[in-house]
Amino acid sequence: MSYSFEFFPPKDSDGEQRLWAAMSQLESIAPDFISVTYGAGGSTRDRTISITSEITARTGIPTVAHLTCVGSTREELVDILGKYRDAGIKSILALRGDPTGGPRAPWSATPNGLSHADELVTLAAEFGGLTIGVAAFPDGHPASQGDFDKDIEVLLEKERRGATFATTQFFFEVDKWKSLVDKLSAKGSSLPIIAGILPVTNVKQLNRMSELSGTPIPVGIAEKFAAVKDSPDDVRKLGVEIATDLCHKLLEAGAPGLHFYTMNTSSATREIYSQIKDER
Repeated sequence: MSYSFEFFPPKDSDGEQRLWAAMSQLESIAPDFISVTYGAGGSTRDRTISITSEITARTGIPTVAHLTCVGSTREELVDILGKYRDAGIKSILALRGDPTGGPRAPWSATPNGLSHADELVTLAAEFGGLTIGVAAFPDGHPASQGDFDKDIEVLLEKERRGATFATTQFFFEVDKWKSLVDKLSAKGSSLPIIAGILPVTNVKQLNRMSELSGTPIPVGIAEKFAAVKDSPDDVRKLGVEIATDLCHKLLEAGAPGLHFYTMNTSSATREIYSQIKDER
């Protein structure tokens, strides 16, 4: 059973201070790994490499570095893999990545680059010496247009090419995760599907993330947040409550890990962990 956290590269020195403060407060939980994202269109690639390397050096916590096909040639991707390896990073999350316009914008591969995440898995496997993770989508990938079986086949192909774990997009219904896991298992997959958890602290941010990612917000949950949207304290309290309930259900269902999308803050994640830590 693993517990892990995701951060994004800060845009400025103030953001960097907040990142390190949040990380220091979560370090006592002894996470199994920390992951660091790319921005849309690969916009924070250099900062991702820098921050991921620094996390590894400062904390010794295993770090999973995101790597996307966006904005990089094959040669540049090999160079990035080398930089990660030199920094002591042993795991990556291989993603197609979002175009600059977001997940729903038209996809266009970089000249001499890669078009799909399964190609990136192959490249990383050929590079060698890295554990390779991929993304999974309990509510379906936006590009699949509702064809969940297609998502299953994509994950199976990534596993065949060398992926050894998957981390999901955030979601709100345990049955969605169970359906994904059951369908993969029925096809002979042994890929562990780590559940992505979003502790909601801001309703506008939630709605924006839902719109961009295609992750639906269940009606009952949307109504609860709408009722308290003008009270930040109540939003945060409700977000912790919903996430904690989901974590309990996932642990009961046998989830191999919980991966928290921290949004570079620590208090909500720490509060959720305090309520589930005895199940670790």
